Amino acid sequence: MKHNHNHDNTGGAGLQLQPVRFEFTHPTATTVCIAGTFNQWQPEAKILHSSGLGHWWKETALAPGTYEYCLIVDGQWIPDPLARETVPNPFGGKNSVLRVASSPEAAHLADAENLPLKNDHFVESVAGDHPKVVKSSPLKNAIKQKKTKI
Repeated sequence: MKHNHNHDNTGGAGLQLQPVRFEFTHPTATTVCIAGTFNQWQPEAKILHSSGLGHWWKETALAPGTYEYCLIVDGQWIPDPLARETVPNPFGGKNSVLRVASSPEAAHLADAENLPLKNDHFVESVAGDHPKVVKSSPLKNAIKQKKTKI
């Protein structure tokens, strides 16, 4: 499942490794591994631990950067269902994307940037589409209302 992308993974001096925890739940899985650009796509390098009841986890430390990865569940390569982002891979599947911030504060800031704004409105999905965020503002609404009154 290799995906040859050049990511901004800089292992240079001064960058500290950041703690990362992978979690996965599958009620019948007997082995779960993780492979990605952070371990040269070698599943045996990152074997997840079972907490029982189908819950799997792995703690590791990674340099700040962007990584692609997949979970290997009983030999089957799948994207992480909890990943916020995926990209197509050359095998017709998807790789999950992990962005490791340079500090916990930077990670919180990045998370906050992805939150919907107070004036955002969600539109119902149509025929299986995912809900879409429609940006609106009082100024746009006022202009729209004024145009319809003329």
